[in-house]
Order: sequence, then C-alpha cells, then structure tokens
Amino acid sequence: MLGEQRRGKILEIVNDHGSVSVNDLHRRLKVSRETIRRDIARLSAENRLRKTHGGALALDRTEARFEDRMAVNIEGKRLIGAQAALLVPDGAALTIDSGTTTLCFAECLTERRRLTVYTNDIHVASRLAGRNDNVVILTGGEFVASEGAMIGRDTTAMLGNYYPDFAFVGVSALTAHPWLMDYSREAAEMRATMLAQARTRILLCDHTKFGKSAPVRVANLDKADLLITDLPPSLKMATGLKTLRAEIIVAGK
Repeated sequence: MLGEQRRGKILEIVNDHGSVSVNDLHRRLKVSRETIRRDIARLSAENRLRKTHGGALALDRTEARFEDRMAVNIEGKRLIGAQAALLVPDGAALTIDSGTTTLCFAECLTERRRLTVYTNDIHVASRLAGRNDNVVILTGGEFVASEGAMIGRDTTAMLGNYYPDFAFVGVSALTAHPWLMDYSREAAEMRATMLAQARTRILLCDHTKFGKSAPVRVANLDKADLLITDLPPSLKMATGLKTLRAEIIVAGK
C-alpha cells in the first residue's frame, strides 16, 4: 500500500471510530508502528486529525477553543442563560460549570443578591464575586489558561464537598441515544459530580450540541431535572430525550 493510500485509510478509520491507537492501526494495516506514528504526525501537521499519546483523534472529537465557541450561536446561548436565571432566587447556592453557555448564564445573575456560587471558571467567578453580598468559591485544580477554568481530580474532589440548591452544567455533546459526552475523562468526571451533588440539576445545551459525539461518556445524565435549549430538538433527538426524566425547556417559548 502506498503512503498516500495508507494515510487515507488511517483517516477513514479515525473518522469512522472517532479515535484509534497505533497498535490497532499496526494490526489493521500490517506496517510497522514507526511508520504509523510518522503517518499520524504528518496528518496532524496537515490538520487532518489530532495526534495523541499512543494514537489519534478525529478533529470532530476535539473541542474548539473558548474564543471560537463564544462566536457560535451566542444569541442562542444568551437566551438559554436568561431562561435559566429565572430559576434562581436571591440567597440560592449553586454550582456553575465552566463554558460559554454557563458564562452567558452567569451574566444574567448580576442583579441577584446573596448567592453562594461554586465554580471552576474564573470568568464566572469574576462576574459574580464582590457584588450584592455574593460568596464565590473557586475550586482548586489544574488551571487551563485557554479555557480560563480549573479541571482535574482536585477540582472534582472539591466539588464533592458541596450540596447546592442548583447545578448548572454545560454540554459539550449530546447524542440521540441519549448520551452526554465530553472531550476528556477529567471534564466528564467533574460534570458527573456536579450532576450528582445538587438538589436540582439543570443542563444548559444550545442546539448545536444536539446529535454531536465526543470521546468520553458523562455519568448521571439520568439525574438531570431540566434541559434548557434555544431551539426545539429534531424528531430523532426528541425521541431519545423522552427516555430521560428531564423536562425540556426551549428558551423564550
């Protein structure tokens, strides 16, 4: 098999499965692991896949940068934020996830008073701290500068200490199964903890996340009480969502 044909086959396998290991490609293509690694490095340099330790990911299995996500459906995200803010009374305790939709939500809470906010997102913290007698607790963890957020085991462990009235959790991808998905194990475990700890659990999901997939499944989707979105889901998506206990709210409807 010629090099270009082999690299085309690698792309086909990665795009079909979302991810693949060097060992798997070695078995499938019957060439050396070093050859596979060089092919992956070349395809990564050409921005046709993402190179990972021990393999590769399809480009649609990697999350876009925070700045790029802020430019996608921003009006829909603001609608979701405004709808979600209607649920929050003065004096409530709430966990707010990191992300673009949750940031829009936090910006709709600036008139609330005496909130207790647990968050891993410095953008969210900066919007709500130091005003209206709010108490804002920023989690520990590894700081990811490109996201402005904390993540990792320390983040998840700290969140496990709190039992807020509400958890407002962002969505990276939601399949029609339905499965809640994320782009890293650390992010998935953190969001699963948020969904487990609160009395009322709300997913904030703009319509661009419907029908998408990501590498890691997030537990506790069945615990969600509400899913707030900006547009009604497709028939296929709606059929899957009916298997959940969560009520679907379309913002502004």
